[in-house]
Amino acid sequence: MTGTFHAIWADVTIGEAAVIKLPDPDREGSVPLETTLQKRRSIRSFQEAPLPLPAVSQLLWAAQGITDHRGFRTAPSAGALYPLEIFVVAANVSGLENGIYLYKPADHALMFKAKGDYLQALSQAALGQDAINHAPAVFVIGGIQQRTTGKYGERGVLYMYMESGHAAQNICLQAVALDLGSVTIGAFTDHQVAGILKMGKNSSPLYIIPVGKTQR
Repeated sequence: MTGTFHAIWADVTIGEAAVIKLPDPDREGSVPLETTLQKRRSIRSFQEAPLPLPAVSQLLWAAQGITDHRGFRTAPSAGALYPLEIFVVAANVSGLENGIYLYKPADHALMFKAKGDYLQALSQAALGQDAINHAPAVFVIGGIQQRTTGKYGERGVLYMYMESGHAAQNICLQAVALDLGSVTIGAFTDHQVAGILKMGKNSSPLYIIPVGKTQR
């Protein structure tokens, strides 16, 4: 096993960045789509239980997983240009050190970006929303608008935001199918979130989605 830090699934190193190969996603779930639509709610209180790595894998695949040999993904994208990036802020995930990761759809893998505990900083950047502080994992959807504006001009910005909504709903419905709770958060200070996640200069945060086992 190679990598710059200990993780159960780490098996590749690209430069200084460890890449963690994720478990294969389940493409034939047992929960009907109609059930997930009926049960989806905004959940802001989570148990302290760890989130299994296979669940993280499934949620990432639902958001932006590749479903076709031509590279098409689970969420529709204008011109199949795919401007989105999915970050995972892990705080209590089985098999992952706490830190920030970037999803690589082509490899169904996570690229390690930074080690540490970032939930408090992320919560503060999101106007103190406490759901972030108690989630075992927080998914952040980012977007690189140049990927769509290069073809569609200013309307490409709108397409990017549309796509973030598609991906966010996929995460929320997949969470229900996994008996997990989630909430979508759009109130945050962009530059603070971008700084915490070490996003590239052309990438902007669009959505924050804490996920975990519902506190009943």
